[in-house]
Amino acid sequence: MPQSSRPSLPLVMAEPRGRAKPPRHLADLSLDERTAYATELGLPAYRAKQLSTHYFERLVDDPDEMTDLPAAARGELVAAFLPRLMTPLRTLEADRATTRKTLWRLFDGALVESVLMRYPDRVTMCVSSQAGCGMACPFCATGQGGLQRNMSTAEIVEQVVAGARSLARGEVPGGPARVSNVVFMGMGEPLANYPAVVGALRRLTEAAPSGLGMSARGVTVSTVGLVPRINQLAELGLPVTLALSLHAPDDELRNELVPINTRFSVDQTVDAAWNYARITRRRVSIEYAMMRGINDQAWRADLLADVLLARGDWGWVHVNLIPLNPTPGSKWTASDPADEREFVRRLEARGIAATVRDTRGREIDGACGQLAATADGSSR
Repeated sequence: MPQSSRPSLPLVMAEPRGRAKPPRHLADLSLDERTAYATELGLPAYRAKQLSTHYFERLVDDPDEMTDLPAAARGELVAAFLPRLMTPLRTLEADRATTRKTLWRLFDGALVESVLMRYPDRVTMCVSSQAGCGMACPFCATGQGGLQRNMSTAEIVEQVVAGARSLARGEVPGGPARVSNVVFMGMGEPLANYPAVVGALRRLTEAAPSGLGMSARGVTVSTVGLVPRINQLAELGLPVTLALSLHAPDDELRNELVPINTRFSVDQTVDAAWNYARITRRRVSIEYAMMRGINDQAWRADLLADVLLARGDWGWVHVNLIPLNPTPGSKWTASDPADEREFVRRLEARGIAATVRDTRGREIDGACGQLAATADGSSR
């Protein structure tokens, strides 16, 4: 394994001492746990199911609309099970209002972002799993700001539910619709907040009223390569898609672009991704941010093909090239489209599926962390 003088990065980010935890919310709990909580509060057990139905099925957040609850007790019930977790500070729109990026303030003042993207055949939510990020990738706006804290399961889920509400209420052009896809590609490293992210995966995929009832195949978890957590996720029994943020096929460059590579090499990381595909039978997405003169050379496409094909040619992988959305003042810039096309051509010539990601929201600080970094003139 490559050696480095950089400090080792932990697999799960510890919470700073003394930091208050987010209020307990029904989305943090399984339906059985919600029922037990209702009983603990001296309430009829069925109240937990009623509140779960309002939250996950009816997408209601106004207590006055919860007419099956006793009027005198609604406020108390909502406060106990559905406390406010986040407040929208700003929503920016692009693509004729079918792309909506929201900056949220959490209960303790931390800032996170989510993005809703409506396409003709689907609606995708990009969600954050941490306030900030501790992975320190130098080209990423979130990584430049460091980690504030992990988000709770409910805080993660609430981003999706909020998007579902906006669709149901006709706030997004195109008529009512459902969120069909969720990608954990917003702020943070999801697998460094593994317990809360797994809780969110369960809430997203459990049938209503336990959860939102989404297909696990519509959920993608992105990671820079926390190998033990990738292996753990493979054994979870939820066939979500794994997206590996590789960004370089060689250790020398990846050590610079993705510092966790000094702990888990390219070979170890790609082995874990291959193992995930083998166990789940789900094709892995290799995320590769194209940076001009850094990692976009044609010879690196050939090397990437060598690395991926060394694990087999049974279609286990798809390469997703991402045109870099540079942050202000950054030395990292987007590749020339001609170099992107040549990169794709070289991979396809070796039999590897490759595409260039459709970019949305460039005019609204589309890359994760950009909006939070400029909020109130700070870089929180």
